[in-house]
Amino acid sequence: MHANTPRRGRRTLAAVAGTAVLALFASACTGSSDAGGNDDSASGKDVTITFWHGWSQESEVKAIDENIAAFQKAHPNIHVKTVGNIADDKINQSLRAGGDDAPDVVSSFTTNNVGMFCSTKAFVDLKPFLDKSGIDTAKTFPSAMLGYTQFQGNQCSLPLLGDAYGLYYNLKAFAAAGITAPPKTFSEFADAAAKLTVADGDSYKQLGFMPLYHGYESTTEHFLGQYGPTYFGTDGKSSLASDPKVAAMLKWQKGLVDKLGGYAKLDKYRATFGEEFSAKNPFHTGQVAMAIDGEWRTASLAENKPDFEWATAPFPVPDDQADTYGRGYQTGTIVGIASTSKKQAAAWELVKYLTTDTDAVVSFANAIHNVPSTFEALNSPKLASDPNFKTFLDVARNSHSGTTPASVNGGGYIVSLQNLGYDYESGKQPDLQAGLAATAKEIDAAIAQAK
Repeated sequence: MHANTPRRGRRTLAAVAGTAVLALFASACTGSSDAGGNDDSASGKDVTITFWHGWSQESEVKAIDENIAAFQKAHPNIHVKTVGNIADDKINQSLRAGGDDAPDVVSSFTTNNVGMFCSTKAFVDLKPFLDKSGIDTAKTFPSAMLGYTQFQGNQCSLPLLGDAYGLYYNLKAFAAAGITAPPKTFSEFADAAAKLTVADGDSYKQLGFMPLYHGYESTTEHFLGQYGPTYFGTDGKSSLASDPKVAAMLKWQKGLVDKLGGYAKLDKYRATFGEEFSAKNPFHTGQVAMAIDGEWRTASLAENKPDFEWATAPFPVPDDQADTYGRGYQTGTIVGIASTSKKQAAAWELVKYLTTDTDAVVSFANAIHNVPSTFEALNSPKLASDPNFKTFLDVARNSHSGTTPASVNGGGYIVSLQNLGYDYESGKQPDLQAGLAATAKEIDAAIAQAK
């Protein structure tokens, strides 16, 4: 198990967790979103700021501490007190309370909560700081990463490393099935998944791909990353029922479920899988020949050494969007400045360093095996990479790559869509359009209530 595992586990649950802390965020308007900075740090006077982050593994903490040490060496008058293993609910409680123990700089794994951080003004809008520092965000950060760090024009956070999703495939299984290259379109993918599936009575000796939404990273939003949906219209209302890409994705996934044996058979097989973040992951054990996963899986496979050769490629795309091949879903860690901070000038120096200093971003990415979050870091010769990891760097660079947009109620709309996906794939909801209409109505009602 490598350093990034606990982080991934928390982020996978983020969509559910986001709605759980909504009530706390609703009363988080304790500070101003205006750019502060009257803390005398610019004049060289000593100032101490507190930085909260979520990393907890020894190697992760070592990596962030090394970056903090390098920052303090470059800014000898700014001293940083770090506190690790902090979850979003703890962040919000502290921001509401304020006081000397509240953080100045906050990092979160839960990109789904950016809409709440911004709309409640729990984090300050960083645009004045960015403008003053002459930082052009569009030229600095990949568009998908920039997308999940802002809400309705409020750039209340910045990306601090990212995750990109792609296809992992078993070269031994590919050779046995006579497949010579990774599939690029969904029709090629369905054919490959069928060829790679080896039956074993009412189960499988090997499954080409696990399409069920409970199949770890095979979630609705990760699949939709290959389509480029809108999620919300210009009026702020859910577009799930009107955007044909959403229905197309759900139908594609359901078709793959039926092609590979049906929901009941697949779900029974899924129950035999080991823990996602372990050597018993079904791709590691050969139970599935292809998987959708993030860049961190390359480190797990290198460490656990399965008894087959493997490779990575971008996840396939819809046949009618074949020219977008190379895209993928992206998410990541975000960092912002607490609106309650009275030391925002010093806090900005730390945020700027962590997010835009190329050597800082690259060294951190190398240490915890994540995707760098700036164009310069992605292209740095100091970035540790191999052909399998390069896949995810290319996904991060791809202009078609996307993410899920921020919402005022966090990941609530993602949970609603996931629930529809569960009902549709299992046959519980046979009328897809009716399900989409009901889900869109549910999302709109929840957002209206949150506002």
